[in-house]
Amino acid sequence: MTVHTLTLPRQAISARLIPAVVLGFALVLAQTLGAQARGAPESFADLADKISPSVVNITTATTVATASDPHGEGGPIVPEGSPFEDFFRDFMERNGPDGAPQRPRRSSALGSGFVISEDGFIVTNNHVIAEADEITIEFFSGDELPAEVIGTDPKTDLALLKVETDTPLPFVPWGNSDKARVGDWVMAMGNPLGQGFSVSAGIVSARGRALSGSYDDFIQTDAAINRGNSGGPLFNMDGEVIGINTAILSPNGGSIGIGFAMSSRVATNVIDQLKEFGETRRGWLGVRIQDVTDDVADAIGLEEAKGALVTDVPEGPAMEAGVLAGDVILSFDGTDVDDTRELVQQVGNAEVGKSVRLTVYRDGKTETVMVTLGRRETAEGAVPAVATPEDIEEPQESEVLGLTLSPLTPTIISEMDLDEGMTGLLVKEVDESTEAFEKGMRAGDIITQVGQVDVASIEDLEARIEEVTEAGRMSILLLVRRAGEPRFVALTLDN
Repeated sequence: MTVHTLTLPRQAISARLIPAVVLGFALVLAQTLGAQARGAPESFADLADKISPSVVNITTATTVATASDPHGEGGPIVPEGSPFEDFFRDFMERNGPDGAPQRPRRSSALGSGFVISEDGFIVTNNHVIAEADEITIEFFSGDELPAEVIGTDPKTDLALLKVETDTPLPFVPWGNSDKARVGDWVMAMGNPLGQGFSVSAGIVSARGRALSGSYDDFIQTDAAINRGNSGGPLFNMDGEVIGINTAILSPNGGSIGIGFAMSSRVATNVIDQLKEFGETRRGWLGVRIQDVTDDVADAIGLEEAKGALVTDVPEGPAMEAGVLAGDVILSFDGTDVDDTRELVQQVGNAEVGKSVRLTVYRDGKTETVMVTLGRRETAEGAVPAVATPEDIEEPQESEVLGLTLSPLTPTIISEMDLDEGMTGLLVKEVDESTEAFEKGMRAGDIITQVGQVDVASIEDLEARIEEVTEAGRMSILLLVRRAGEPRFVALTLDN
């Protein structure tokens, strides 16, 4: 292998030096002018000066109990029921395993937040202040004030605090996160790694990110966000809060340019409810749903794979309004529904007690249903409706679509601890080479509907397959339950 040096003859250097310098200057000038034309700020200093007084550091203190278990690994082994058991328990609660007195331990944590009103309301993350005994707010000026918790929402990891002050506090306004575009400049401010007030800048890297929650709507940014930034604001260039810095994606706990801020679209609604009620009050429709895939759409004759497919209707608002399992919700309160995530957010943001109009796709046509929404927080333990008892045919087995099926019998119902009187077909085996296995069906699943009609026997199944085939459809929809949880599976029919 030959190595070539990047040198030029002396004469060539003197001849080409000036043009190269001029060309380089021209490129730099062009890039600078281009950046300014695209709206890139020359400096973030003015914006930082403007918003800094409204951003706060949050310090929490928590008392951690240190009582020991007389039967645990940290103390002497005392047989249960021994006359010395109470003595050693009292001793270990007062003293450590080495006999030294034990005292409650104080644990502290650091986070960030921002003031949203001159009378002292402050927004942060719920995980910053969770289980805290004391909360101290440090302002940019160095002043400190104690804070009390007004309300929290673990589902969106948001919390609202309040400090009492005789003088109006500088505060920042909310911005519209829906107007933020990928590529827009943003600035984060907070208390990274406990180092005090710090500013970082970047762009909106992505929109509409979901991490783990039903109501997630995160803005992704490459602005440096580290531990301690939690609860701090993400600003647009107008000094408006469009996100609350919540999480980072990192292999080592440090910023690698993938940070997430809960959008102001979600946060403003939550914070308003916490401020008014001290808790959230989300709308509740009362359905279990799944996304509509292409094969599911084909199986039910829906032209486009969109909407939210209802898999179950427990007792609640939807059942009272006549919504049925197998309906596809296409719009909610006048707004189109693209998928399940969108419907969950629309319902959650709706007012409790409001009557809303649903457009559903049912039996090949659309219908309108009026539903009066309940409150999710009071309905978390809702129990799904139980199938109506019907006569069950004598047990028989059949292989259909790669599935070995048998009708439910009283014996099977008892052995599997199913609802008494439940009807359907038990999946006894699944051929691993078939589409059914690829789509997640397993032995022990129970098919309760085929083609959106209840089935109790192999004959019912075969009749539904024949009807769907005669209708010219290429796939059939099965309602499958596993451990009580329903979902629809579309299987391609044999030629």
